[in-house]
Amino acid sequence: MDDHFDWPAFLPEFSRAATRQGFIPEILHETEDGPMIAWERGGEKPLIYLSAGIHGDEPAGPLAALRLMKERAFPANRHCIICPALNPGGLAMNTRENRHGVDLNRDYILLRCPETAAHTHWLLSRPVPSLFVSLHEDWETHGFYFYEINLGEDDAHRASNLLGAVAAQFPAEIGPEIDGHALRSPGWIFHRAEADQPDSWPEAIWLAKRGCPLSFTFETPSKATLSKRVAAHVAGVRALLLDCV
Repeated sequence: MDDHFDWPAFLPEFSRAATRQGFIPEILHETEDGPMIAWERGGEKPLIYLSAGIHGDEPAGPLAALRLMKERAFPANRHCIICPALNPGGLAMNTRENRHGVDLNRDYILLRCPETAAHTHWLLSRPVPSLFVSLHEDWETHGFYFYEINLGEDDAHRASNLLGAVAAQFPAEIGPEIDGHALRSPGWIFHRAEADQPDSWPEAIWLAKRGCPLSFTFETPSKATLSKRVAAHVAGVRALLLDCV
């Protein structure tokens, strides 16, 4: 894998891989840069949900979702939803924001944008996920870290397994703070189910408020090669699926 993300080729390639695995698409919103699509495969409850591509300058997440799909990583007996490209405009332009300059991952309370409005409307028609994983990147760090929002029992062993799985690609970011958040331990931010800014909710907070008991937001260092970032996301998701499913 080189460090080029081919947006025009991504959706057709993901479509072929997801269709082979029995996932069914639903177009949530049409944009001038392509559709925002949710892919769903029925199965036993509770629901597993993964999203990527909400920041268009973070291509490792969509590519990791594609690789996980190709590798049949999502459990065949479980109800799964994958939204691999939540910001078509940003992905087309390689910008964090959408084509109208809005950070979609701060718009899950005001719902100013048609992308977030359509996305939340659709999610409300589905069961509350038991596990949510969101794939991101960070331009300011050199190691891997994740945010955990947990409405249930604490599990330090799960966090350790996750960081261990990613260690072949990146060490845990040591902080002592990351983006104003104190670390519980290297690489691990244990975030309360409240937004840092009350009028700027990310997707993870919206899902927590809906009752999603466990969510993880992965952050890989954008300065590293794309192949390493993708591999880290894939390893982390696989570790979580082993621990949580």
